[in-house]
Formats: sequence, structure tokens, C-alpha cells
Amino acid sequence: MRILGKRPGSPDPKRHLWVLGFIAPAIALLPSQLVLRTGWPVFWWSGPMVVFIVIPVLDRLVGEDRRNPRDEDYALLSNDRYYRWCSYLFLPVQLVGLIVACAMWSGHELSVVDKLGLTASVGFVSFISINAAHELGHRVEKLERWLSKIVLAQSGYGHFTVEHNRGHHVWVATPGDHSSARYGESLWEFLPRYLVTAFRAAIILERDRLRRKGQGWWSIRNQILQTWSITVALFGGLIAVFGWGILPYLLLQAVIGMALLKTIGYIEHYGLLRERKPNGAWARFSPRDSWDCDWLVTNIFIFNVQRHSDHHMNTGRRYQTLRCSEEAPQLPAGYMTMILCAAIPPLWRRVMDPRVLAHYDGDITKANIQPSKRAKILAAHGHHELNQVGGFEVRDPWIDSVESR
Repeated sequence: MRILGKRPGSPDPKRHLWVLGFIAPAIALLPSQLVLRTGWPVFWWSGPMVVFIVIPVLDRLVGEDRRNPRDEDYALLSNDRYYRWCSYLFLPVQLVGLIVACAMWSGHELSVVDKLGLTASVGFVSFISINAAHELGHRVEKLERWLSKIVLAQSGYGHFTVEHNRGHHVWVATPGDHSSARYGESLWEFLPRYLVTAFRAAIILERDRLRRKGQGWWSIRNQILQTWSITVALFGGLIAVFGWGILPYLLLQAVIGMALLKTIGYIEHYGLLRERKPNGAWARFSPRDSWDCDWLVTNIFIFNVQRHSDHHMNTGRRYQTLRCSEEAPQLPAGYMTMILCAAIPPLWRRVMDPRVLAHYDGDITKANIQPSKRAKILAAHGHHELNQVGGFEVRDPWIDSVESR
């Protein structure tokens, strides 16, 4: 099913749908209202229910939207401040939901199980909020960059923008990128690898940036310390008001948010590898190096992130102007459905491994393969190349960076 034609006179047929994105941060407010009106404690878990049941079902009912903005409308859409306010207003709704949740965590009316359900729902808001921070963090305007840091405070994910913008976008779809999952690598192998290596990469990137400016790590201009300081201030203020009893729930919702966000990272480039130039350098990123999908409902909730190839090709484009590409390989379902798929490795391999192989016309040597499983995977496909990608030794650029110092 395709969505209806665009409204006459409007360059964006989805213009008034973007305000529905406010439903996402309001997920933290839904549980208490639903439980109050129904008496069913299961609704403390309404966050996971909305994300993993409601959104995938609506994706299938509403369908895909693969239409692109016209070139002549690009400037108009980019400069339309309506779209900016759709992302700006995410923050106050998010903070209200967090404060209400803290009040409930601090009370004695809920059981531990009910509080955990509420924590999961708040964690899902934290996850979706990182997508809002991602959109704001790519902007050049100082206001939007600071809003991104404030949005990230709930998840405690202060180093995300540094590593994502200056690490992932440089090394995407190469063996050295921490956020690009390798063929044969399960989600449960990817998450700990990413969390450790991406944290280290962010520290190195920011340290080197400050050094080039003649400043030390403890500079007030340290972007990682700025965002971490906002998290400390937010959590400290909430604990001062509601007590230390909320701390475990605050930490758990942050972990849930980070884990879900990086599960999307696992999905976006799984098994994909940029081509090599004759001199060994990586070729420029192309749409073929990212998994795309255009399920409309999910895109509305996460600011068009599923049009991921265009985001990498044109990082300055705002979410409302992102385009789908015919060159990009397509996921079989929206991100929310694929998160569930990724959580079950055998199912993930059954769904995605054949798609990676088909994308490279059956030549598995063109894929980004998990190094520890490389020999086995290549042998299974009739190849015997070891520890190399396209004839070049696999190296982690961050290891090289550290070893050179």
C-alpha cells in the first residue's frame, strides 16, 4: 500500500505527519494513563509494546513511501523552520516524561516489576531521543548542537556525536569502523565490541582535536565533558528531588536507550564493505554501502534515519529532505522489526546473510567479514583468503593511531 498523493501546493506530502513524532517522547507518559484507565499493569510496558508491535503493524498497513523531494523544493524544505520545531519540541516532552517517571520510581505504589516496565518504556524514549540528537548533532547551528547535547543527557551517551560524526562517518563500511557490523558477527558480539572501541575512538578524536587547538583534555571546550556534565547535572538534580532510589532505574533506562540505538547501528551497514582503490585507499561512500528502507511510520518516528545512504552521502541534509536511492540495498522490514530479528542471531543470519551475498552477486570476498570467522566463512564459499579484505590486510585505524604515539 502506498500513501496518498501529496497535498496540492505543498512540496512535502508528509508535512503534517512529522508532528506525530511527538508520540515517541510521550511514550513515557502513556503507561500511567493506560494503567489508570484499564487497571492492567501490563501497560507499564507500553514502550516496548508501541515500538515492537504497534509501529511494525502500522508500517505494514500504511506501507512504504519511496517518493523523493523535488530538487527545486530542496531549499524551501531546508529553510522551513516548521521542521526544526518538530525536532526542537521533542526535548521538553522528553524531559516531562522523565520527571514523571522519576516521581513514580521514587514512590511505593508500584511493584518492582511495574517499575521495571516503566523503566523499559522510558528507555525506549531514550533510544528514540538519540535519533533526535543525531539529527540535531549534524547541524552547523550552535543552538541545535547544544540541543543535541541536552537530548543525549538522558541516555548518558555524551560521546556519541563525537564518535559518530568524526569516526563513523569517516570509516563507515570498512573493517576499522566500530559502528559497521561485519558479516557473521552477531548482535551480541557487536554490542560489546562497539561500546568499548567507540568509546576509545571518541576519546582519541576529541583529545587530538583539542591538541590541535593547543588545549588540554580538561578544557571547557571538550565536547565530551560538556555532554557528560549535562548528564551529571540532570541525574544529580533528579536524585536531589526524588532520592537515591531512582538511580538504578535512571542507569537502566540509559543502558536500554544506548543498546537499542546501537542495534540500529548494527542493522544499518551489516556486512557491507566499501570498494578499494588501486592504491589501497577506501573508495568514497556510495549508496551501495548502507541498508535502506522506506516504511513510512518508522521514518516518521525516527526522523527519516532509514534513508540512511543519503544521510551518509549528504550529511548536511535535514531529515525532511533525505532521499531514497535505487542503488542502496533494501531491508525487508522497518528498523523496529529488524531490531527483533537481530536479537535472534539464527533468524538474523537466515534473513540477512543471503541478502548480503546477493548484493555482491555471490562474491563473499566483497563483504565486510568478521575477522574471527573469516577463514571459515570464506572456506564455506570456496575461498581461502586469510586476514585480508580485497587483497589488503585488515587493520583497525584506532589501533594504528594509538601505536603511533
